[in-house]
Amino acid sequence: MRTVTRLAGFAVGLAAVFGATYGVGRVVDRAPVVEGRHDNDAAHATGEHDGTADRLPGGLLVSERGYTLEPVTAPAGEFAFRIAGPDGRPVTRYDVAHDKQMHLIVTRRDLSGFRHVHPELAPDGTWRVATPLAGPGQWRAFADFTPTGGEPLTLGVDVTVPGELTERPLPAPATSTTVDGYTVTLTGTPQPGRTSSLTLTVSQDGQPVTDLEPYLGAYGHLVALRRGDLAYLHVHPDGTPGDGRTRPGPAVTFLAEVPSAGSYRLYLDFQHGGRVHTAEFTVVAGAAPTGDVPTPSEPAPTGGTDHGTPGHGHN
Repeated sequence: MRTVTRLAGFAVGLAAVFGATYGVGRVVDRAPVVEGRHDNDAAHATGEHDGTADRLPGGLLVSERGYTLEPVTAPAGEFAFRIAGPDGRPVTRYDVAHDKQMHLIVTRRDLSGFRHVHPELAPDGTWRVATPLAGPGQWRAFADFTPTGGEPLTLGVDVTVPGELTERPLPAPATSTTVDGYTVTLTGTPQPGRTSSLTLTVSQDGQPVTDLEPYLGAYGHLVALRRGDLAYLHVHPDGTPGDGRTRPGPAVTFLAEVPSAGSYRLYLDFQHGGRVHTAEFTVVAGAAPTGDVPTPSEPAPTGGTDHGTPGHGHN
């Protein structure tokens, strides 16, 4: 049953954590902060006695290996932030990964409203984009990037958009879903602690789609989020367009390694007919804790152009 929650009536533009706002909503740093050291053990941090920091999935920390995701004041309707480097200054040089220097992914904490956008970098190190926060709720924003000379990182921060929201239950696990007239079928099950093969097969009007278009350097782009803490897993495709062996559909295969048993939400972006579409799945890895698996009474959604309030999109 859906429950309606009234968020605290924060006015848009109130000062947030770090003393800045994103133009809409309030930034809330709920994730643990791990301050990386500036030596060869930079990957180790607070709690390094047992090495757990080395094994943390992406997106759980606002600061890692000396890099910090910092809010920046922005006009209403805009989302802005910087990445501060180990020297405390904004990072201005980034490597291109998956065809972009920065991937910004946001989702509400109930795992609805997924959006994947690509901000523009200003000379002062500020990233700006039309806000992807499409409605009230507690959102998690992930900055996925590689600083030049550094290693790939995903940092995350919570952002509250005030207003009345309807919480959405996580859809039950399913092996098929529809979006924008396409049917996408999932084959394979993630296994905790080891690499698993996941294949997504796309069809339209009952016919296999064999002319998928490259999107972000592949025929598909897959993000996985763990239910609860929203640990972020950027899954890698098996093969690339033009490598002589990877076909443009109907099947797109990914290699995924999930860190623990539990429920995960998968978001597959694929491009066809000049438009990007996103298919969503709930999957369960291993023996999920009691109460973590959505019940069969919660059906998988049938996708459409809105993909459910508050929606998702790309740019």
